This record gives sequence, C-alpha cells and structure tokens, in this order.
Amino acid sequence: MTTVSRKPRIAVVDPYSSGYEMAPAFAARGIGAIAIRTAFSLPEMARDSWAPSHFDVILDGTQPEAELVSRLRELGPLRILAGNESGVELAEALTARLLPHTGNVPELTAARRDKWQTALALSRAGIPCIRQICTADPDAVRAWLAEAASDGPQPLVLKPPKSAGTDNVHIVRAGDDWQPVFARILGTTNMMGLRNDGVLVQEYARGTEYAVDTYSADGVHGLLSVCRYRKRALEDRLGIYEAVDFLPPDAPRVAEVYAYVRRVLDAVGLRNGSAHVEVMDTARGPRLIEVNARISGGHQQRLTRLATGDCQIDRSVRHVLGEPLGGGYRLLHHVTVAYLSASRHGIWRNAEDLRNLARLPTFHDIHLAYGTGDHVPRTVDVFTSIGQVVLAGKDANAVDTDYDAVRAYEARMRIDAAA
Repeated sequence: MTTVSRKPRIAVVDPYSSGYEMAPAFAARGIGAIAIRTAFSLPEMARDSWAPSHFDVILDGTQPEAELVSRLRELGPLRILAGNESGVELAEALTARLLPHTGNVPELTAARRDKWQTALALSRAGIPCIRQICTADPDAVRAWLAEAASDGPQPLVLKPPKSAGTDNVHIVRAGDDWQPVFARILGTTNMMGLRNDGVLVQEYARGTEYAVDTYSADGVHGLLSVCRYRKRALEDRLGIYEAVDFLPPDAPRVAEVYAYVRRVLDAVGLRNGSAHVEVMDTARGPRLIEVNARISGGHQQRLTRLATGDCQIDRSVRHVLGEPLGGGYRLLHHVTVAYLSASRHGIWRNAEDLRNLARLPTFHDIHLAYGTGDHVPRTVDVFTSIGQVVLAGKDANAVDTDYDAVRAYEARMRIDAAA
C-alpha cells in the first residue's frame, strides 16, 4: 500500500463548479486536499472545472462505503465537504461516519438535498412553504389538484426533485394541460446525471426571488450575501436569468427573508457548513424555493468576494483553522451580473462587438460561452445562457446605467439561422 503523509487535509466530494476553488483556498493556508469523485464520466457542466493537480489524493467515491471510510480514516481529513450538488449526500454520509461533530443532523440528510423531502421537513416544523406534491403517479397529481379546485385553475411549476439550476423547470399556465410536461420530465436523466423517478408539482409562487448564502458553525448561522434574481419565462420554460444583484444587508426585506432562512436551516438540520437558499418573497411572506447544503455554484464565490470581501469558501477555511468567522457581511461594491440570452438558435455574427462593454465605467469582467461564427442555442434556461457581464462599482446608479448599456448591446446581437 502506498504511504501518504499525514499532513493536514480536507476532502472534497465532487470538486466541480465553484468547488474548483476549494482546494487552492485551503492550500494557501497550508492545508492539502483529497478529491472524492462520485462519477468518472462527468456531466458536461462539470468537465471544465475538474483539476486533478489540485489534489494530493484522488479517491473513487463509487467504491463500497466501508472501503472508502477505511481509506479516509487512514488519511485523516479535517473536514469532508461537498464541492457541488452531486457531492452533498456522500459528503454528509462520510462526515456522519468519520467526523460527526463537524456535520449536520444525519436523519435529515435527504431534506438538505431532495426538494420534496425539504418541503416535508418544513411542514413538520410549521414553516410556511409552497403547496406541492412529488410523485410518479399522474393520478396522485389529479387528486392533489382536485383538493384545491375551489380556488379555480392556477398556474403550476413542474421540475425534477433532485436536479440543479433551472434544469427542466416548466411553468404550466392556469387551465393548460400539465400532463405532457409531467411525462417529459418523468424517467429522464437530469443535469446531475440522475434519473427523475418523480416530478415535483408546485403552485406558482409570485414575488421577488432572493438567493441567500450562509455559513453555519455548531448551529449558529451566519449571513454571507443576499442577491435578488431577475428572471423571466419563455413559453413554458421558467427561470431564464436576466440579472443577479448583490444587495446591502440593510436593503428592504433582507432582514425578513433572512429570518425565514434561519428557520429553514434549523428545520432541515443544517448545523455546520455552507448553504445556498433560494426564497420567493410573496404577498403572503417568504416561501422557500430550495435549500442546498453546499456552496453556491458557478462564479458565485468570486463574485461574493468582489461584493463583500468574503465568501463561503473563505469562511470554511477560517472555520477549519479555528479562526473567527463573522456573522454578517457588508457590501463593499454594488455588483450586478447581467446574463446574455440568444432569442434564437443559429450562427452568432458579431460577438466581437461585446468588447466595447469593457469601456463601461463599472465593467469588471465578461464570460462568453461562444464567439463569432459559433452556433449558439436559443436561451431557455441558465445552462443555455451565452454569457455573463459582471458590473461592479461604489455607485449603484452607475451600475444601473451600465446595465442598461449591456441590454442595448444584447439587442444588437446578430444571430443568423443555421443552414
């Protein structure tokens, strides 16, 4: 057996998406990293963010759990963390076996990953939530709808219970037939590589949507950032991102939304580590969209650091090192992320025009998935967005003005129908 030095290490299950940044952050403080991979055929969304050079040891997360536990016991990680959505359940299970004092309530693991189990946990705790059902049986949905028939036809949202982002999230208008959408989701493989063995059917919640990122230590929750989502629907697809705005902690409704989020975290048994929580602030008050026992994905860690000077990864490093965490945040820069959408699929003819955005006073960065001459998909969800423009500055009005300029450039994008 190969001998591995007992230097301090953390373990990261599926270190993809924002999880890519975990090992380097710990390495900067003298802590090595172990990668645990739950699949060696990666979903497309994860392939560009797998960096094996970041890790001292790479383990097969698909081996029998007893063998994996034995190997980790030899390596002695200080923490076992989820790098992204697909790693949550295994990270939780391994933590319960090896480092229970650093983990969460084991009996509620499913409530921190499966949206339906989350809803059940909130209901048991008496926390208001969206009316919903998860099932593979269309008859059960019909019976559930009949119970609310006195309210008349209502719009519905249908989606997988264990996927991520806006994968296969559909809106069914009031009175329209939900059954074709139900059939389209059921039994298919979602973005996380999981089979959709059921479909989550929810009432459509209207309001302002917020993303709340937290970090908890021994049941004490700390706030890292609150973002406001600007989204729109396209036909039956719900969740096309237009913008994400980082809000100051004293912005209207932030305190009320965060108070609700703390109740949610307690209800799902989250005591340690990061959480990404999405909440719709409705006319009846905050209502949970989903809670995830992980860091927020994409570029969100770097963006949060830009906006506040801190992020979930940095707070995790401090937690492991026994340093003060901080319980809140302050906004250092007004940050808005503008998402670029393609109104049709075809060949993009003038991507180079977007270089002019760098002249905007609050321009910070741009990420484009395509360039001139590339075939681009029609944007129907966050995964088919063709790029993002990051704006940041001390003056909120200046950021808003430059956001309008980004939208003007987007309106001039030329996409020709593919031959």
